[in-house]
Amino acid sequence: MPAIGEIPENIFLLNALDVIGETIIIADSSYTIRWMNSEACRLMNEVAPLYGMLDCGEMIGMSMDDFHERPSHQKQVMQKLTGVHRTRITIRNQVMTDIVIAPIMNNSDEPEGYIVMLMDVTMQAEEQKRSAQLIKELSIPILNIWDKTIALPLIGNFDRNRTDQLIATVLMECSEKQIEYVLIDLSGIKEFENQVRYQIQMMNDTLNLIGATCILVGISPKLAMSIVQLDSKTPIFSTAHEGLKHIMQLQAK
Repeated sequence: MPAIGEIPENIFLLNALDVIGETIIIADSSYTIRWMNSEACRLMNEVAPLYGMLDCGEMIGMSMDDFHERPSHQKQVMQKLTGVHRTRITIRNQVMTDIVIAPIMNNSDEPEGYIVMLMDVTMQAEEQKRSAQLIKELSIPILNIWDKTIALPLIGNFDRNRTDQLIATVLMECSEKQIEYVLIDLSGIKEFENQVRYQIQMMNDTLNLIGATCILVGISPKLAMSIVQLDSKTPIFSTAHEGLKHIMQLQAK
């Protein structure tokens, strides 16, 4: 739907763009930056030092190409632009922004300029990254339950990616804390398919290589029937209590 109504004569359009609280930059048809509102200037004051400039004022009259690592690619995108273009960019590996670019068309449907809107999402992206890392860490709980002994309660799906992540985390834990026994609780795994059996065996073999003993606990009768194909040297117990008693007996020798 096209815009409707008329702007009152006493309202200056650029003043209206300045007070809406969004980061707005206007460039002409040759991609030269001509104007930015106060919110854009605030953000660009943070970006300016990354390009060896003092403040946003030095950006007026510069080409948008000057801020792109690949100006030719940027020009190709702009030349084909007929509607709104949205993307996320990282400025000098420090500031991450969501950018919206839209052509300002004249009556002949030719672009006479461009309006650019930026939203700094650096902190948001960092928070998302921290949240993802926290979720990853919580998906692999490592419990210190006894002297030189840790426990890993495995819950949910157990695919190759999770196994690789788990092995890397456990190896680091064993190395840093000189862990000798790793008690793996399988009570949270309902199905012990061939893939899961392979992942458990791989974890067991990897721990053996660094001198740590893998002990499996939480074995239900159903799992016991399908787990027999594992290395017979791997200690297996029905409960974590029995597995811990076994570790204490080995350490007492």
